[in-house]
Amino acid sequence: MPTLDLNKLKSGTDVRGVAVEGKEKITLTDEAVTLITKAFVKWLAEKTGKTAFKIAVGNDSRISANRIVNCVKGALLSSGCDMVYTSLSSTPSMFILLQQPEYACDASVMITASHMPFDRNGLKFFTKQGGISGEDLNEILKIAQNGVFLSGNGAYEEKPFMDGYSKILVETVERACGKLPLKGKKIVVDAGNGAGGFFAEKVLIPLGADVGGSRFLEPDGYFPNHIPNPEDKTAINSLKEAVKESRADFGVIFDTDVDRAACVGADGEEINRNSLIALISAILLKERKGVIVTDSVTSGGLTEFIESLGGEHLRFKRGYKNVIDKCRELNESGVYSPLAIETSGHAAFKENYYLDDGAYLIVKLLISLAQLAKQGKDLTSLISSLKKPAEEAEIRIGFGAASKDFKAEGAKVIEELKHTAEQTAGLKVEKVNYEGVRIYFDGGLMLVRMSVHDPVMPINIESGEKGGVKRAAQTLLSLLERYEFLNTENLQKFIKSF
Repeated sequence: MPTLDLNKLKSGTDVRGVAVEGKEKITLTDEAVTLITKAFVKWLAEKTGKTAFKIAVGNDSRISANRIVNCVKGALLSSGCDMVYTSLSSTPSMFILLQQPEYACDASVMITASHMPFDRNGLKFFTKQGGISGEDLNEILKIAQNGVFLSGNGAYEEKPFMDGYSKILVETVERACGKLPLKGKKIVVDAGNGAGGFFAEKVLIPLGADVGGSRFLEPDGYFPNHIPNPEDKTAINSLKEAVKESRADFGVIFDTDVDRAACVGADGEEINRNSLIALISAILLKERKGVIVTDSVTSGGLTEFIESLGGEHLRFKRGYKNVIDKCRELNESGVYSPLAIETSGHAAFKENYYLDDGAYLIVKLLISLAQLAKQGKDLTSLISSLKKPAEEAEIRIGFGAASKDFKAEGAKVIEELKHTAEQTAGLKVEKVNYEGVRIYFDGGLMLVRMSVHDPVMPINIESGEKGGVKRAAQTLLSLLERYEFLNTENLQKFIKSF
């Protein structure tokens, strides 16, 4: 039986850990990868009643990819599985591959740690039904700890899929817009040396776009220019610079494994977070009215915008799997919901298997870009009425030395805040809320919630007027100071910074 504590490698629905020796010791060891992969096969057997599987394996550009691929290969073949190695791949492509009869694969494994630093890596698991859940991963890790697996001698082949995946994306645009719909348009891609460089050569060029000015398309697992992450300021500023320098009509940025994306308009301004959600919502709600499911930190202006288009905005819990599952639940109950999207850029469409796919998100935007160009308009015209706060901030406070059980203490704070805020002059609490407590004040709102995994309480504040965020923060501090187990130092520093 393994002596490793594999549960420490769990991150939501993924396995993640340190994969390169450096400042920290390697935690995603050969043994850990081998055990977890073998456990995935055993879990598949228990779920399906089968004992023979064909499993696809791909990886992003990280420097530890080869080591981990070899571990996964050894684990699969010795478990009696046939393995199809797809080489450099995006995470969404590893699910779409499972829908292709010519591959005839039962499941897939993607080797990635998404936007994390170069010394990290991880495993994502897919079946034909989609990505596994957190509960599924718990079962897999339990099997791995028990150390009882299948055995056999599987076969190995190499068969990349990115060309086929790119063709699917190109055909999606062509069905809506015809051949070469982006001819005359300059569109730049910043892939940050992750797996997203394919989008320029294999999607945009076949659609007629000029991709001159694109940056960091070549895979480099050290990420020497910036971390591939649409939420990273250095990364988004790099794309802004590329758009301005090349006078592009549009700019696109992906995270390392291309399950998230953001963009920049011709004016050099980013279309991200609430603006990105508004933009894709405007496109989808024009096709058919429905419910847009987002995470909890979206703005009040976004809600107004979605409702002005005849849609409904449902704020749900943080975590892309949470919003995806809610969107699926709505549709299965007969309530039409075309989109589940997080402010981080994870966007999953009902029409695309509820798969969070950054490249598919951009494809939907490109279709609209091409259609609007015929009318002499650009994409940003769709969100011209979106109200943006005059000020917004996120402050993260932690738990101090007096803390004994941060999860229970965080839940206590949130529950009591609902009552104290209601009794505080000038404050009003959102009645229907799925995460934390959402508090309205004159001209703005605050969201106080617990982090999904960490002993941290993030606080999001937005205000329609200058100075409103500071006043709200002061009011909130007065409500939180009585909790000895909270460390409100960051909130105090934030207030003093004005």
